[in-house]
Amino acid sequence: MARYCLVIFFTFCSTLLVVAELQSQKMQTLMQSRYGDDGVALLGAWNRMLDSSKPLADVEKIAQVNDFFNRHVRYSDDVTLWQKSDYWATPLETLGLRAGDCEDFTIAKYLSLLELGIPTEQLRLIYVRAQIGGLHSKRFQAHMVLGYYSSPNAEPLILDNLITRIEPASKRPDLNPVFSFNSEGLWVGNSVQSQADPTARLSRWRDLLMRVREEGF
Repeated sequence: MARYCLVIFFTFCSTLLVVAELQSQKMQTLMQSRYGDDGVALLGAWNRMLDSSKPLADVEKIAQVNDFFNRHVRYSDDVTLWQKSDYWATPLETLGLRAGDCEDFTIAKYLSLLELGIPTEQLRLIYVRAQIGGLHSKRFQAHMVLGYYSSPNAEPLILDNLITRIEPASKRPDLNPVFSFNSEGLWVGNSVQSQADPTARLSRWRDLLMRVREEGF
């Protein structure tokens, strides 16, 4: 019986490895066809970063992912990149173009951290009003950052493409949260209780998740 269980276990593990390899090959094939050798090179660097980060503690994982995208991806708006006023890019698209807006940075970091085993409930994509030009400035703009919560009621650490160092939310008075979401819920302001199913409320989020799955993520 024990030998039978071991056979089932190793067969299951082998199946998972084959599926993972097929998904990786699918992403590489898509990247080559859409973005050429430069895209494949950055996809490879991203995969190596993920592999080397897997044994690390969570705070080190978020630092590695935050640094990778802030170093390798430049900011560009959706009109320039996609000829649309608002478009949420998949990580493959962001890596392929080596460019994206704040939402694209946040999405790529979020999905990368999920890939590294960070639980969904510890991550939220946060829409904020960002104060531009200092605390006395009256200029605000819509912005998105990623929040990492070590526990449900913990103060989040903020991963941002504008200010590259990771800081707790209390050190970012320039950010005023409007709402946040992940794959499991949607929150208004600083609330800790989920208000809705995000896929029902956010059509762009639903569309993004579908495209991400189609690309082999």
